[in-house]
Amino acid sequence: MSTSSTADRREHFLSLLKQFETVMLVTLNSEHEFHGRPMAVAAVEPDGRLWFLTGKDTGKVHEIEVDSHAYLTAQEGNSAFLTLSGRASLIDDREKVQELWDEGFKVWFPGGKDDPNIELISILPEAGEYWDTTGGHKVKYLWEAAKAYVSGTVPDIDEPGQHGQVRL
Repeated sequence: MSTSSTADRREHFLSLLKQFETVMLVTLNSEHEFHGRPMAVAAVEPDGRLWFLTGKDTGKVHEIEVDSHAYLTAQEGNSAFLTLSGRASLIDDREKVQELWDEGFKVWFPGGKDDPNIELISILPEAGEYWDTTGGHKVKYLWEAAKAYVSGTVPDIDEPGQHGQVRL
């Protein structure tokens, strides 16, 4: 079993996080039930803070007003998976909207980047976990899976590029 440093796992997690264009944002509704929905990622900062654009009068905004806990999941095919827990903030910052604006958002905000209905959601990450079998990691995973199959054991995927838990 290989080990990795905290910095290696954190760096790999952030690198993988920046590859996702869409994630599932999960919040708690007023009945304390989980409510998830896909969200386009507007930006990921170097420290892992995520930015999203949403409408001011949406369920997710009301849920975040009551409970700021947020959970994100992301998946790319059968080879990259990520979870992140953190705290959500609602931010009304027209300058930041201008900075994050992408023309694809116009589908949701017909008034463009000056649409008064735009609210920003910022997620400050606290912890995360990833599973990555892309690129060279896929070869290592397939090798470990084949060895496990033949030997009747389970694959050893505790390699920093394949799996890790991080505090952010």
